[in-house]
Amino acid sequence: MLKVVGVRFKPVDRIYYFDPRDYKIKLHEYVLAESWRGLERGQVVQGISYYAEDELPLPLKPILRLSGPEDEKVISKNKAQAKRDLKVCQEIARAHKLPMKFVGAEYLFDRSRLMFYFTAEGRIDFRELLRSLAGSLRTRIELRQISAREEAKILGGLGPCGRVFCCHSFLSEFNIVSIKTARDQGIFFNPVKTTGLCGRLMCCLKYEEDLYESSVSTTENLMFIKK
Repeated sequence: MLKVVGVRFKPVDRIYYFDPRDYKIKLHEYVLAESWRGLERGQVVQGISYYAEDELPLPLKPILRLSGPEDEKVISKNKAQAKRDLKVCQEIARAHKLPMKFVGAEYLFDRSRLMFYFTAEGRIDFRELLRSLAGSLRTRIELRQISAREEAKILGGLGPCGRVFCCHSFLSEFNIVSIKTARDQGIFFNPVKTTGLCGRLMCCLKYEEDLYESSVSTTENLMFIKK
């Protein structure tokens, strides 16, 4: 059996599993670990648990150390610097006349990489922009094009129901919502009720899909019996 802890690196993100080593890690504590992106600080959202080896992808990376108050200062400085660098990036992109809408920027904990998130219509050739940014900011740069749904997840906002976007508040992964889902619920021809502010079918249409499918199936069976 493997001894693991579950860590989230962002408030609404998937859970990654790590080897806690000999640390006495408590739920909701912050730790430093090597994610797929690099060194990051994350929060323990699943305490020490045990899994069979075939239940998790191996090998497991270890928790590097517990996070302390001094790390909070590092996070704050990184956020402030990323905000300033985002303005630099926007200016350089305008100089290159690139039709890019920048949504956000973030540094890894050790500032080994700076990531910019943007949306755009179609693919963008940003090689020249990348070279200009690397020369200006003197760090490793990553430009990542995201979808309209991912933009909504990052920025947040209020949906038609008056609540914060599901993707921004608790959904760690996007549901696949099809036109059939809306049609089965009888609201396919009402865009106000089916489209989120991201311009895509609303994630909440998926929540009652099983109920509607069950209802349709029951109705069809009753009609068959009557015949």
